[in-house]
Amino acid sequence: MFNKLKQFNDLRKQANDLKSMLAKESVEVENKAVKMVMDGNQEIKTFELKSEMLSPSHKADLEKYLKEAFADATKKVQRKMAMKMQESGDFKFPGMN
Repeated sequence: MFNKLKQFNDLRKQANDLKSMLAKESVEVENKAVKMVMDGNQEIKTFELKSEMLSPSHKADLEKYLKEAFADATKKVQRKMAMKMQESGDFKFPGMN
């Protein structure tokens, strides 16, 4: 029982370490309507809309570019997270090594 608790605490510490490490990473995405920076925890740190896209006639385009920017940033962050985890090699999950 104590061994399982120790494994759980070790896993939680590793997760917190990973979260802290990823918070220091960021990706930037820019397209015709949006410029944004997302950190490794997938939190938006900066977000800018280009003023020419704010007219009602550009509503559909703006929605499309917003979706694309979020999807692109998320993919980039996930790739970066996977690379960091592989590089570090420190994150060993109980029962999976």
